[in-house]
Amino acid sequence: MISCIDFCAEVVAGSAAWLGRGLSCVCAQSREDESRQSFDLTLAQEGCLLKLQHRLDIAYDSSVPEHQESLRALWKAAFPEEELHGLITEQWKEMGWQGKDPSTDFRGGGYISLENLLYFARNFPESFQDLLRKQEGDRSMWEYPFAVAGVNITFMLIQMLDLEAVKPRTLVGATFLKFLTDNESAFDLLYCIAFKLMDHQWLAMRASYMDFNAVMKATRHQLERELLEENITRLEDLPSYKLLTR
Repeated sequence: MISCIDFCAEVVAGSAAWLGRGLSCVCAQSREDESRQSFDLTLAQEGCLLKLQHRLDIAYDSSVPEHQESLRALWKAAFPEEELHGLITEQWKEMGWQGKDPSTDFRGGGYISLENLLYFARNFPESFQDLLRKQEGDRSMWEYPFAVAGVNITFMLIQMLDLEAVKPRTLVGATFLKFLTDNESAFDLLYCIAFKLMDHQWLAMRASYMDFNAVMKATRHQLERELLEENITRLEDLPSYKLLTR
């Protein structure tokens, strides 16, 4: 997988019109005072982590029929009444991709970032459409592009949860694995929560494109706090989950 730093450099260089210097590598940042530990895993947790890591390692490949169909399915979920004219078309800009070929953006997030978006569209269609079409709140003239923001959220979660490590080195990562053991779609569900929370923070902060980095930091910190709250036994218990279903 391309490194987070390389990806963020690509995004900044390729999307100056929308985020410019406002986007930095939030996903790679860690607090200096965060102590790195090592948490032992149960066999079930180890198996779930390996399965998720396998998903992280799958690059988007425009020659793979399954990947092509997932991309078409994403378009149909986003714009059910508008016919897609091809996998490479200017139409993709309507969803917030940088250009006419989404595969150039998936280079960074891999196939899982497409799966995350598709899961969101299928399981929370109302919230998905609200974010896609920016239907809630008093919006800035310079909004974040929906699709590319989604790829950044995938990256942020991978880094926040330390998912590329052999075993978690943070309490947040270890806590998430408990949820993953009970629900194999936990990463996709947390993605939906994070995306909705990010938009909620965006509106609360009255943000514009130069504030994207600050919004992502606030989103990450809020998720970390909620994951470590007492009496949270499943992701549906997170306070921010309510944003998806209200």
